[in-house]
Amino acid sequence: MNATQHTAPINIVDLFAGCGGFTQGFHEFRPNGIDSSVFRTVAAVEHDVAAASTYALNFADEAGGVGHIHAKDIEDWQPDAHEVQAEVILGGPPCQGFSGLGKEDESDPRNKLWQEYARVVNEIKPKLFIVENVDRFLRSPEFALLHAATEKPDGMLRDYMVVRHSVLNAADYGVPQARRRAIVVAVRRDLKDLATLDYPAPTHVKKAGEFLPGAGPEKWVAVGPEIFDRTPGETLTTELPEGRTCDPLKTTLPGAFLTTDLHFGRNPTELSKMRYRAIPEGGNRHDLPPELSTEKWLAHRTGSHDVMGRMYWDRPSVTIRTEFYKPEKGRYLHPREHRPITHYEAALIQGFPPGFKWSGSKIQIGRQIGNAVPVGLSRALAGMVYRALRG
Repeated sequence: MNATQHTAPINIVDLFAGCGGFTQGFHEFRPNGIDSSVFRTVAAVEHDVAAASTYALNFADEAGGVGHIHAKDIEDWQPDAHEVQAEVILGGPPCQGFSGLGKEDESDPRNKLWQEYARVVNEIKPKLFIVENVDRFLRSPEFALLHAATEKPDGMLRDYMVVRHSVLNAADYGVPQARRRAIVVAVRRDLKDLATLDYPAPTHVKKAGEFLPGAGPEKWVAVGPEIFDRTPGETLTTELPEGRTCDPLKTTLPGAFLTTDLHFGRNPTELSKMRYRAIPEGGNRHDLPPELSTEKWLAHRTGSHDVMGRMYWDRPSVTIRTEFYKPEKGRYLHPREHRPITHYEAALIQGFPPGFKWSGSKIQIGRQIGNAVPVGLSRALAGMVYRALRG
């Protein structure tokens, strides 16, 4: 392989792109000896206009303009075979029907969106595609159908074969967050050399006893020194900066905001403040005295131990979800300060850089952050793809 082939850009398409966590990780990846991105975005699809606008603010220029960002339902997108030529398709079809947090409704129409993903794969014919989803996806009927679509002679994805389908933990790749995600990798059948493609080797491990200092993976990254030592501490405002509007996709929204603009707090009640102060590092609702608890919490001493939980300083955070700013939803209290984590801190935990641009309301940006693929995990997968296609 000559130098030109080795450094030729790898075109990618991001489906169900959200704000662009998957794309950001691929853009950040740098092979040894190359100081610029080897991946180039040529198209993206995201029906949530606020998330699509955030994507456009950060990636439209490279993608050839906003015309290459489809801010509508994927069912309405027909990629132009002349304009959209890509070696890789990425994407995380909506997971609400599979998530343990929801009703796990197998009839949820969003579960069928993998079929639209497959349709686009067949139209673009990439060398490989990656599906990202919640860990329960691999036990769902929809995954069974997707896998069968690659195995049956008349299957919708018969030109592809699934070569990897397992759950990866973002913490194993240096992300200060223990987030488990199903990662499915399929390659085109005519490219038999790609069949041996394997997941990236973990760079970090959970227990110190699993590695030797200086020889092998490092210990999981603790969220305290990695994230909270970098943030300003107590919040001085409860609002996004005023007077900013943006319309990258001809829809006017609040923004653009930098990640560093997202360090705002909430207006908790006095009762909430008393609860925050009563919960120790690593503690939760079970640590509250009866007068600060609720009848429901007192009656249920089992179940989730993350509700009204405080993060550990010396461990990765729990999974950052879309309502991370509500401690009643999970372990989202700052490890040492008496407040929930901020949008800024959550974005850093997910791996977004301080200069990343955001559009939307507080709730919309929170949803974008929580739904994103951790950038560090994406960057590791980008290395896997690069080695397979250019290594």
